[in-house]
Amino acid sequence: MLSLLCLNLFYSRAFAAEDGLARTPPMGWRSWNLYGRDVNQDLMTKTMDGFTAKTREVDGIKVSLCDVGYCNVGLDDYWQECGAGKPFGTSFHDAAGNPIVNQTRFPDFNAMNAYAHNLNLTTGWYGNNCGCAESKTADAKYYQGDVNALVGYGFDGVKLDGCGVQLDLDLYYNLVNDSGRPIVIENCHWGDNQLPDFQPTLEYCPFHFFRTSHDIRANYGSMIDNLQTVTKYAQSGLSRPGCWAYPDMLEVGCSGHFKSDTGLNEAETRSHFYAWAIVSSPLTLSMDVNNDTVMDAVWPVITNPEALEVSRSWEGFSGGPFVTNTSNYQYYYKPMSDDRMAVLLMNSKDTTQDLTLTLTDVPGIRCARDGASSCNIRDINARKDLGSFTGSYKARQVVGHDAVFLILS
Repeated sequence: MLSLLCLNLFYSRAFAAEDGLARTPPMGWRSWNLYGRDVNQDLMTKTMDGFTAKTREVDGIKVSLCDVGYCNVGLDDYWQECGAGKPFGTSFHDAAGNPIVNQTRFPDFNAMNAYAHNLNLTTGWYGNNCGCAESKTADAKYYQGDVNALVGYGFDGVKLDGCGVQLDLDLYYNLVNDSGRPIVIENCHWGDNQLPDFQPTLEYCPFHFFRTSHDIRANYGSMIDNLQTVTKYAQSGLSRPGCWAYPDMLEVGCSGHFKSDTGLNEAETRSHFYAWAIVSSPLTLSMDVNNDTVMDAVWPVITNPEALEVSRSWEGFSGGPFVTNTSNYQYYYKPMSDDRMAVLLMNSKDTTQDLTLTLTDVPGIRCARDGASSCNIRDINARKDLGSFTGSYKARQVVGHDAVFLILS
């Protein structure tokens, strides 16, 4: 584990795309986990309505998902007219390089995006598609055609997947930048140098957040596997404002598409969301926001103001593990303002156990050092102060796959 001092040295020369976008981890929603290939314009506008409906409360005030930060509604795959490019030797681009939209599903992208903007939402598109991948379109005119459409239709962000041959993220970024329209770019090249131009550097990042993993599934094991892929980027100073490491969408409230997708229970939902918050991952919802049963179950977690504060805080380190025994427990930390420290204690076992935190184990902790004898501890999930503790803190009877989210000060 790199020390905070070393990390700060990294950050003195670390720069992302300096366009002012994604200075905190982006928050929003994408269509894939819910609708898959069955997505259409009507479903998208109904989802937008769900994001602006003030039907539930935070601290006694009725608010919408957008009110607490989830203001981007993103379209994933299957908007294109697959096969329409065959006369031009492509899958879904015409001879000039323009993408061909399935207008039965999406009759008017401009109207869809105007609808979102009238609700004070932003929208996301999807390129280098997987469901209908291009294999012969590496010419720059296809990049230009995609960017012209992205801007012309009025989208505010784009997810660039890794299935087609348009893998030049520098070219995409430069074309987007030249357009003059602020576009948040997600690099979805799946991590670990599997595709060209995936890795950001300390000096350059031609995207605003980047996938560190393969696709997440709606089960606890997949969540843990994906979570671990962000660690090396945090430790190397490569996850930072404007260039966030991203272990994929949130599976809270999702049932998934595969037999292995068991869904997450209440405890696993807390672990999943709080883990994404403490490692500064973008928070991309993907459940049915118009399903009251689903929303009632996840609302207290995904709108927890103190958890969202941890997610948005930036004090030179994006968050990472400091105690790990993968089959039994994992402890994460993230420094916050005013010498506070967020700590997440995760019970990786299927069974209930106590989780003991030795205060001086937390990197950079101030309250247990520098002459201080104790730390004040606050429970983020319960949103209550637990008291002052000396030496250690024991979270008792933490159920299997649950987590304890704390602020130390």
